[in-house]
Amino acid sequence: MPLCHLAPLFNAIATVAAISAICTSATLTNKKEVDTCPLRVMKFSMSPIVSVAVECRDNSDLPKLVEESGEHIVAGPGGLHLDMCLRDLEENFMGGAPIIVSLTIVSFCETVLERSCRTVMSKSYNKHNCLYMEARPMEQGLAEAIDEGRIDPRDDPKVRSKILSDEFGWDKDVAKKIRCFRPEATSPNMVVDMCKGVQYLNEIKDSIVAGFQWVSKEGALAEENMCGICFEVCDVVVHADAIHRGGGQIIPTARRAIYASQLTTKPRLMEPMGVPIYLVEIQAPESTLPSIYSLLSQNRGLVFQEILRPGISLYNIKAYLPVYESFLFSSRLTSSTSGQAFHQCVFDHWDVVPSDPLEEYTLAARMVSEVRQRKGLKKQVKI
Repeated sequence: MPLCHLAPLFNAIATVAAISAICTSATLTNKKEVDTCPLRVMKFSMSPIVSVAVECRDNSDLPKLVEESGEHIVAGPGGLHLDMCLRDLEENFMGGAPIIVSLTIVSFCETVLERSCRTVMSKSYNKHNCLYMEARPMEQGLAEAIDEGRIDPRDDPKVRSKILSDEFGWDKDVAKKIRCFRPEATSPNMVVDMCKGVQYLNEIKDSIVAGFQWVSKEGALAEENMCGICFEVCDVVVHADAIHRGGGQIIPTARRAIYASQLTTKPRLMEPMGVPIYLVEIQAPESTLPSIYSLLSQNRGLVFQEILRPGISLYNIKAYLPVYESFLFSSRLTSSTSGQAFHQCVFDHWDVVPSDPLEEYTLAARMVSEVRQRKGLKKQVKI
């Protein structure tokens, strides 16, 4: 490879220097150029949606596993990626020490379908403070706009209120009173101040936001992340003495009010496709199509495209498949088609599980029960 002393823009070059400080990406520059700004960090948009818990078979190997946070969780975007990570963990990072792996865990989200049927009230432990709240779903497209960064907490409030007013029908005055949204990189949710003429509200605002940040990562159904919910603070009654309205009183009160407002709507569990949803693409000969359609139907899959590839007798089938149903899909597909079908799964979107999680014997209720049992919670949701 010829040496290069100068490279124009938009060209790739290779360096032979071993730079141990670079983990994933970096900007190289002349150290004299003190005003040089770094390039934008690469965005890795694929979130982990399946995970497993791992533990050492031999307790003497525990120091090899526990680092920094001490959590024994391995997460990834799919089963194949998870298997590769577990193999690397056991062979490369633990020196071949055997590990015990739990059953695969699917990430869920919690959302709501309509506005709360009534305004809920939560009273602080000292009985001196009250919060009145309602919950409602975000407007269609708003959660995606927050995810994509078109609406950001660091935006100018006037610019943000104009976008919310023009694109999502918000009142401009209300749009300027968003107290918090998308806290700590969880799924998009927000708190809006709808109060008028309330004393001491600004003094407890941070406590309400802290309660919201806590609750938005642990929803009322199964302590999963909330997604696409707007919580409105309708009224506040607080004690005039600051000592009686501290964070120790307001944060738990806000938590209970948010939980109650979520449960007085129509709460729903979301899986990727609504349990998360995979976009699965299958290539197979025509003779295997009945088996493929039957298998997809058994696993709540939804076929939306079937194309015959020109020149060869293979069909391309595209379908949506809930991640919750995908773990044995590969082996079942191979078995039912005698190895003639090949597939690839990519995470596509979240979707609502089509049943009420608060009604017994429904699919959503079974999912909520499984998650709560795994987390050591009471089997029934407390209403």
